[in-house]
Amino acid sequence: MLSKNLAAEPNNRSSHDVPIPNLGGIAFFVVLMISFYFIASTEYLGLDAKNDVYDPSNIIIALIPGLTILFIVGLKDDILVIAPLSKLLAQTIAAVLFVYHYSKTINTLYGFMGIEDLNPILAGAIAVFILVAVINAINLIDGIDGLAASASIIMFAAFGFAFYVINHIFLFSVCIVMIGTLLAYLRFNLSSTQKIFMGDTGSMILGFMLGVMAISFLALDPSDIARLPIRGENLPIVTGAILIIPFFDTVRVFMIRIVKKKNPFKPDRSHIHHIIIDKFNISHRKASFVLGVSNFLVIILISFLAITTSNWILLTFFILLLILLTLFFFIINKSSWFLRIKLRNIRKQRTAAQQSNSEA
Repeated sequence: MLSKNLAAEPNNRSSHDVPIPNLGGIAFFVVLMISFYFIASTEYLGLDAKNDVYDPSNIIIALIPGLTILFIVGLKDDILVIAPLSKLLAQTIAAVLFVYHYSKTINTLYGFMGIEDLNPILAGAIAVFILVAVINAINLIDGIDGLAASASIIMFAAFGFAFYVINHIFLFSVCIVMIGTLLAYLRFNLSSTQKIFMGDTGSMILGFMLGVMAISFLALDPSDIARLPIRGENLPIVTGAILIIPFFDTVRVFMIRIVKKKNPFKPDRSHIHHIIIDKFNISHRKASFVLGVSNFLVIILISFLAITTSNWILLTFFILLLILLTLFFFIINKSSWFLRIKLRNIRKQRTAAQQSNSEA
């Protein structure tokens, strides 16, 4: 792997100091392709799918072109590195192909912010935007060990539970496949001796599949929503709660870079996971655990409130929650107290390094 430059080299933003293989995303693509063969039958691995209105063949045909494009582009980027705009173009093409072939569309918002039916062209544009946005959001949070995978497990579990409740067994089965794949990946990603990264190949495939789940969730029929305890008008807010960690971090980072007149696609250490690690001097595992638990708690809280709370009240609460999170990270990033903690940790690390060098 190393002799062919198939590894992530450490740089000024990296937390690892040795090259790490970064082609773990290949397994995501292979497992998905194989799983489609087994879960496309009418039996769905023995689960009751008689009332599943989702046609597996339609979904698979819609998925394969986009997944293949992202796999090829992600693999090339992991090996050779390609321009951000080229990746964005590939993501957009993959999203358009999926939305064009997918039989389910976001026809209505069920009264969210007073909006009912949507124009088909607008609905398609929204779906493409969601796909591209989620792909980039997952790609951006894949900055520390375990975060993208653990957060995605929680998000797939939330979507999977909803699809199981309304008997959409194919989508539920795909969520289970993704969860199993990510659990296997975490075994190596969190290893100290056999570490591997998912790379852009893996993060873009993850983002694409999560975007597909989000679109499918927003495109539920009235009969589907009747089976769920939440109010239909709150569906977009619940979707936002499921995706809160990647979306919050992406919007926050892009706004900071734009305000500072920097390229929003140029990487730096302004992500929330970097702030948590730098300010509190904790490990990748602990930071990923904290953010994963936070995502889970927000999902539970918003889903519980979405059962009886009116749309405008819940939307206001959700916006206030985002504002509080923004203020929290702004304060800890600018606080002199946290700065002193960071400097003290740096001095400790330097002293420890000097002692080890003198002993050697």
